[in-house]
Amino acid sequence: MTDQYEVLIIGAGPIGMACAIEAEKAGLSYVVIEKGVLVDSLFHFPTNMTFFSTSNLLEIGDVPFISHSDKPTRREALEYYRRVWQSWKLNIKLYEEVQSVHRRGDSLFQVATTKGTYLAGNLVVATGFYGKHVPLNVPGEELPKVRHYYGEAHPYIGQKVLVVGAANSACDVALETYLKGSEVTMVIRTGEIYPRVKYWIKPNIENRIKEGSIKAYFNSNIKEIREHEVVINTPDGEVTLENDFVLAMTGYQPDYTLLDEIGIQTGKDEFSTPVFNDETLETNVPNVYLAGVICGGLKTNKLFIENSRVHAAMIMKNILEEKAVQQT
Repeated sequence: MTDQYEVLIIGAGPIGMACAIEAEKAGLSYVVIEKGVLVDSLFHFPTNMTFFSTSNLLEIGDVPFISHSDKPTRREALEYYRRVWQSWKLNIKLYEEVQSVHRRGDSLFQVATTKGTYLAGNLVVATGFYGKHVPLNVPGEELPKVRHYYGEAHPYIGQKVLVVGAANSACDVALETYLKGSEVTMVIRTGEIYPRVKYWIKPNIENRIKEGSIKAYFNSNIKEIREHEVVINTPDGEVTLENDFVLAMTGYQPDYTLLDEIGIQTGKDEFSTPVFNDETLETNVPNVYLAGVICGGLKTNKLFIENSRVHAAMIMKNILEEKAVQQT
């Protein structure tokens, strides 16, 4: 049997959940399909991560988010979004990945997943960008010691660690592993720590570099990764370091595979921004909408939970208006 809904939402992150809540408020039948766990991206954040945003800016569905300090932790966020899911009794299917999307007639989409098939009049893609890392594109990147995701410092105690990058994640990882007993080196392609690093982190990492506790190679990049070494191109020439782990905090980017299959166009700009109506979030494919950070394309520092929560209400408002037109 095939379940049919007015709205099918792909992605159960905070914005996908916000879309489900707005669909619930609007009286629209809906289902959310999530390939991993609830708020999967947040779950894969570093264990001890602290958000830059205050808790009230992360709230959805009129459920208060109370944290122990001004900046909530990952653990508090996971607990909060679990509470939102329970409070609204959201219809979310976890550990179910979308495999294909096809038009069925003029008014329905057929969505096949790893666990079933669904029909829906409208699709909302809220898949974020955290599922696909930005590659280094260097020899040896496939070695097991290269990690693009970081959980906690414990596995790296007493190890020679190379951290790639100079933004928030890289600085957090470098400091945490250093404080837990790693020998930390950073490779930074520019001449400074990223200016927008969290204000309570930036002076700390800069001081550790200045005093020599953390070695940093600026205006440098990795040439090759070997089993027990790493080769770096620096302004002073090639440097070879002993190395146990490479933590490549190079960021993430959206996976366009699903967007391409659906037929969603991307712009000609450098960020491959998907094409959508700014007022309704509807794409060039009728009845298909984008929500959340995916709207920013490769410019992943443009949209966050706090400034894309409004997408949910915008989308459901348009769906309701279209539904009213069809019924007249």
